[in-house]
Amino acid sequence: MPKFATFPKLFDDALRLEASYLNKHGYLNPNKIQRGTITWSKNGNKTGSISFETNTKNECPYIELDYKCNGEPRNYRIYLDTVQSNLGKGEIWYFICPNTNKRCRILYSIDGYFLHREAFNGCMYEKQTYSKKWREMEMIYGAYFDNDKHYSELYSKNFRKFYKGKPTKRYLKLLKEIEKSDRIDYREIERLMIL
Repeated sequence: MPKFATFPKLFDDALRLEASYLNKHGYLNPNKIQRGTITWSKNGNKTGSISFETNTKNECPYIELDYKCNGEPRNYRIYLDTVQSNLGKGEIWYFICPNTNKRCRILYSIDGYFLHREAFNGCMYEKQTYSKKWREMEMIYGAYFDNDKHYSELYSKNFRKFYKGKPTKRYLKLLKEIEKSDRIDYREIERLMIL
């Protein structure tokens, strides 16, 4: 008897709260209390928004989230922690998950609360749902399918090809992936589409 299909919730589709985003936009500057709003959208349609307040003046810095989920108001704090950067330049901010007490840089909202990924049972990343055959095809032909993505990254506005006269590692990796995709015969891809 065949196994019933399970359709797990995907982290790729969940709303994400990222410490790097908050830091980049100045919400985690030391000794400040700041308010802001984050809005998510997909294909031009708004999928969610939250208001928040960061407090780095407090002895235990925190971010307080205020939003509605399915018409129900939610308001809670997530404590923050810092770790000295391995480069010796400043600190790296982390969330302390209110459910698992783990330090993390990204919190996901699956069941209405922003938590560490290990707080959710049965959730997966999209790549984990691919079949073994699809993963094998991805290893062989993945460079061909990702070719447009590689070119758009290569020619994006702030992409850095060289640093101090030497090509960057990211630039060399992209060139290698593009070269790999150019070696794949398009007739093989057409044959795959027919199967």
